[in-house]
Amino acid sequence: MHTRILGRDLPVSAIGLGAMGMSQSYGPNPGDRADMIGVLRGAVDRGVTFFDTAEVYGPYVNEELVGEALAPVRDQVVIATKFGFRIEGGAAVGLNSRPEQIRSVATASLRRLGVETLDLFYQHRVDPEVPIEDVAGTVGELVKEGKVRCFGLSEAGAETIRRAHSVHPVTAVQSEYSLWTRDPESEVLPTCAALGIGFVPFSPLGKGFLTGTVDASTSFADGDVRTTIPRFAAENRAANQILVEHVAALAQAKDATPGQVALAWLLAQHSSIVPIPGTRRLTRIEENTGAAALPLSADELSDLNELAGRVGVQGNRYNEYHMSLLDK
Repeated sequence: MHTRILGRDLPVSAIGLGAMGMSQSYGPNPGDRADMIGVLRGAVDRGVTFFDTAEVYGPYVNEELVGEALAPVRDQVVIATKFGFRIEGGAAVGLNSRPEQIRSVATASLRRLGVETLDLFYQHRVDPEVPIEDVAGTVGELVKEGKVRCFGLSEAGAETIRRAHSVHPVTAVQSEYSLWTRDPESEVLPTCAALGIGFVPFSPLGKGFLTGTVDASTSFADGDVRTTIPRFAAENRAANQILVEHVAALAQAKDATPGQVALAWLLAQHSSIVPIPGTRRLTRIEENTGAAALPLSADELSDLNELAGRVGVQGNRYNEYHMSLLDK
């Protein structure tokens, strides 16, 4: 797989892997840790060099899993993790990006991942109680100390990105972005392009919706985060189906899968975009990485853009609590 550059000088595979679902959010967690270690190492064998985790995934256990799995290939991969949530009793209960908390999380993440330097350290959500200049300054100090290589932001607005970048270079901004989540296009993507910041879409397959495997009749398992998301209410899935049908038709014409078309569309938006689809299966990793070699013509891209813009999407992408955490 070819590489792309995030920020000034962080080369990564054009498609990465989000590891969150290996420890939470999509129904019963995998029972065999060895299986997930095999998937992570198998991803490296298939050209993936960019892996995404966070202290809050689990919490904590996802970093440990990723660290153990990638230890034998540490010099071949880039591992991103995150700070910014206040964790109590095994759950996130609010935000905390105070400087002392950032330092504490960095120390703990280094230990759990078993690394000497955090390749990419994102603020997971913007904390309105802590000036972003203080956050950027603290991460900048960690960079000088050799504990962090690059600084990132997640779900940050354009003004926050500019303010942070003026204190310490932002290498990447991570936000939800896909054919059915176009929010970053108006301000965030132009800001990143102007400042030379990479963009990392999470949920690039619409939490499974854009793969064509989810429809109005789908039943989600207990513990599946999609049961809490308005966009996945049965009536909204039915209303949103027209977009998936169009993607599926294009995929069939190109001897590809709907997921590959959705990822290829993202890759075509800008050369600094690196999506991080998550999965628990090697077959999906093989499918997803294949998108990097799927060309879409200007007409095909235009048709996808036109349809997505015209039909829109029914339902919010988060529940009310998580919508309240977004940077305005």
